Amino acid sequence: MAKEWVVEPPPKQVIGELTNIDESELTKRRNVIEKYLSPSSSDKYKSVAGKLGLLRALIEQKVFDSTNTYELQCMGIIFGDAFVQELDMHWIIVEDEMGRDPAIRLGNSSIIMYPMTMISKRIEREEEIDVFELFNGLVENIKDLEKTAD
Repeated sequence: MAKEWVVEPPPKQVIGELTNIDESELTKRRNVIEKYLSPSSSDKYKSVAGKLGLLRALIEQKVFDSTNTYELQCMGIIFGDAFVQELDMHWIIVEDEMGRDPAIRLGNSSIIMYPMTMISKRIEREEEIDVFELFNGLVENIKDLEKTAD
């Protein structure tokens, strides 16, 4: 009798702190987006709303299209920085058999998000994206999860 389905254990993940190389890569990706800041918007950019405002402007002006995956993922790093600034989150590296990816983690909980691809995947699927709405919705979800997280 053939098996119709097989339940396999989830892939093994190793969660670690950022290395100096990881930090440098994140800085490099931030710089790709921050070069679009005007001198008058630099102070605003220090706030969560300023970061999200820059992302919204880049999206609305269609600075990057769905083929600009690297740049769109750089926008995701800025998106992640907004969560780090708003909540008790910090950047980490998650490693599995597929590779190493930057992620953000709420304190020492099991709540981990991968913001680097949150914008790129939506744009590649040609979805309308409101970064403020997405951000606020995720913040609410995280706060709800935090109440029950380990």
